[in-house]
Amino acid sequence: MNRGNEPERTFAALPPSQGRGFASSWWGRSWLKALEDTALDAGQLKRGRRLAREGRVGAVSVRPGRLTAVVQDHDSTAYRSDVLLPELSEEEWDRFLDMASERSGHIAALLDREMPPHLVEDAAAAGLDLLPGIGDLEPECSCDAWDHCPHTGALCYQVARLLDQDPFVLLLLRGRDERRLLDELQVRSTARAVREPGSGAQAGDGPAPPGVRADEAYAARDIQPPLPPAPPLPTEPGLPPSLDAETAPAPGIDPSGLEFLAADSARRAFAMLAEALAAGHEQQPLSAALTPEQDAVRFAAGGRPGAGLTARLATAAGRTTAGLDLAVRAWRYGGTAALTVCDEHWLPGPDELARARAQLAAAWEDGEGPRLRGTDNRWTVVGSGAQLRYGPDGRWWPYAKERGRWVPAGPAEDDPAAALAGLLSGS
Repeated sequence: MNRGNEPERTFAALPPSQGRGFASSWWGRSWLKALEDTALDAGQLKRGRRLAREGRVGAVSVRPGRLTAVVQDHDSTAYRSDVLLPELSEEEWDRFLDMASERSGHIAALLDREMPPHLVEDAAAAGLDLLPGIGDLEPECSCDAWDHCPHTGALCYQVARLLDQDPFVLLLLRGRDERRLLDELQVRSTARAVREPGSGAQAGDGPAPPGVRADEAYAARDIQPPLPPAPPLPTEPGLPPSLDAETAPAPGIDPSGLEFLAADSARRAFAMLAEALAAGHEQQPLSAALTPEQDAVRFAAGGRPGAGLTARLATAAGRTTAGLDLAVRAWRYGGTAALTVCDEHWLPGPDELARARAQLAAAWEDGEGPRLRGTDNRWTVVGSGAQLRYGPDGRWWPYAKERGRWVPAGPAEDDPAAALAGLLSGS
């Protein structure tokens, strides 16, 4: 219950949190360290963690100096649990406000629901402990335990989750609610600007405010919190927007084309992110830029364009519709390298030709290999609709004959026997 004009915030009961930590922020972990360093019975805290994980902590009331919640035990008995934390005195708050108003970064961080280490360090230098220490979290519970019991432990673990989301919860416990704190900081910042006009002056209006000494900035590197881990790669590209609206599109606008373009952009962004997060990405050479014709093939290979868009892409690629279909099949097996092998009748030089023949000779035991007829970079299996093409990259590409034309039949292999195995086994 709120006594008089005392500020109070009430947070709804949090859902169960199986399989996750109670604090991810450094200040949330500091809160839990104070609890775990204070409690005498680790077994009681373990039971408290279980109660909190199971969502047995009710709505949490936060007011200066006190946390309150009803915690339900495993036998369904409900206990009122309180945890007390000493408030800062008026004189201590005065020092804190003076210190915080001197650095706009402190205020900005709080507004972003962050508690920078510098704020805590500066407060400590002013003789103020914002975060609790050993013995600061004092338990009171209707179960009549004299130390931290499972119920007050559960309350503290749940509050760590609240602190992660909003450090103003800690400042309210210390005696100031968010609105009052920000108002007082604003008053002091304004008063300082009036006393020190140079602090907000434009260039030429007066001396510039002092900066941070280089040695101080360098020394602060060790107290900065670690960078957060990179977010995990999504399981699939995001869904493109739907442009199917009742309003007719403007003349010259093709909604289906725009939707296809948006879907392609999502796929490319997903692929780029996957490559950037892959191990050794920084060691990989940059990909060569695609020609407009190659990009039209890539675009068609990425989705399922309708008949109208397919015809436009075929024109952009300089191909017939059937030719675009062949190029798309090649692209899906190996991108530009596969497309080059599909399009070009490459004549290997003497060194490349000797290397290709040596690989063919070594691929099968004597008398076990298929009979091949070679022309330039293409070796066709006699009496079978199967073919190997030797690419400029030194790899072997399988081709199969369909309706009188050779079509790509699989990805490239370093071993010609491996490239041809799937085709011969299915023939």
